[in-house]
Amino acid sequence: MINNWVYIGLFILISLFIPFAAIVIAGWLAPKKPNKIKNSTYECGIETVGDTWVQFRVQYYIYALVFLAFDVEAVFLYPWAVAYNRLTMFAVIEAVIFLVLLTVVLAYAWKKGALQWI
Repeated sequence: MINNWVYIGLFILISLFIPFAAIVIAGWLAPKKPNKIKNSTYECGIETVGDTWVQFRVQYYIYALVFLAFDVEAVFLYPWAVAYNRLTMFAVIEAVIFLVLLTVVLAYAWKKGALQWI
C-alpha cells in the first residue's frame, strides 16, 4: 500500500520541479540587454500621449461576459440538438431547465440595462 503512495509523491515532486526548473533556466539563459526603447510602453506603434493607464468602461466587460454566457449556451445545446431524437424525457427536461435559466439571466441583464450601449 505504501508503494502506491511513493509513486504519487514522486509524481507530485516531479510535477512541481519541472516548471520551477524551466522558469529558473529561462531566467538564466534569457538575454538581458535593456535599453530605453525596450522599456518603453508600446501601443500599436503609436507614441503614447498622456497617461497610458486609461480606465475602460465596465460596459465592454459586461458585453463580453454576456457573449461568453450565450456562447457557452450554444456549445452545450449543440449536442442536445444533434441527438434530439434519441434523448430521453429526462434529458429534454434538463435542456428546458437550462434554457429557462439562461432566459432568466438574459431578462435580468436586460432589466438592469446591461445590454444598452451608452
